[in-house]
Amino acid sequence: MSLLVFGTIGIDTVHTPGGQHRENILGGSCTYFAAAASFFTPVRLVAAVGEDFPDEFRAVLKQFEAIDLAGLEVRKGSKTFRWGGKYLDNMDHRESLFTELNVLEEAPPPIPEAYRDSALVFLANAHPGRQALVLDSTTKRRLVVADTMDLWINIAKDDLLALLKRVDGLVLNYDEAELLTGHRNTVAAGRHMLDLGPRFVVIKKGEHGCLLIHRDGIAALPAYPTERVVDPTGAGDTFAGGLMGRLAQLHAQDPKRELASFESVREGLVAGTIAASFNIEKFSLERLVEISADDIAQRAREFAAMLRVG
Repeated sequence: MSLLVFGTIGIDTVHTPGGQHRENILGGSCTYFAAAASFFTPVRLVAAVGEDFPDEFRAVLKQFEAIDLAGLEVRKGSKTFRWGGKYLDNMDHRESLFTELNVLEEAPPPIPEAYRDSALVFLANAHPGRQALVLDSTTKRRLVVADTMDLWINIAKDDLLALLKRVDGLVLNYDEAELLTGHRNTVAAGRHMLDLGPRFVVIKKGEHGCLLIHRDGIAALPAYPTERVVDPTGAGDTFAGGLMGRLAQLHAQDPKRELASFESVREGLVAGTIAASFNIEKFSLERLVEISADDIAQRAREFAAMLRVG
């Protein structure tokens, strides 16, 4: 089952509590999503970087053999997206120190012809107008899930609302859910968003897990109790990658299974939760390159045992 992700690849500078910081490390929504999803299924990556993109970063991505990099455009004369941030003491909130859009201010990368038949499409955080262009370029999509953020809700809400009518699922955090809907109650916000078009909404709540609001039910899932949190950057994208990768895997195992069903999405959320729990244990992709699909499966079994009652 083919999975396409459209988003960003960037170069990050991250400061964490206790004085730890890393400069010029691999980041971006596509980076984390594709790495996590690759444990479950092949991934087609679409993003643009500048000619300053380090060869060693491409080498890191190539360590994940299931990632297809044919859609990674290295644009001459341009610079790669850069972001710097500082996490506060609770590691659940951060402040941006700088953002250099660079190549993101230019035209989006083209969708390779070989990618246009992708059945699953994930629209990582980007301007909703650009996300819509990706949909226009895919012809056999069966499941589309989008991510968004407060910036687009504030400056491109009409484009976002138009996009929501075309997607099956939406992933966002609880602050963004309140901003989009005006509801402080997470369940009320989720139900409001279902009225805007999606079949399901996943509301991320950081260390408190996530909430699934689906037309067929509601499910709450805690975060995996990770002992050592080093860098939360990319946790949400890793979470989404695990979710979509697992859905693609489930369909490969049973082609008749409905991808957007309540049961399928709920199972995908477990995979996303576990993938994110590994990601936050080190900076960038340092932890994900160390683990295997077996490690994810083992932690998922432990997680299931923690949730079992009676």
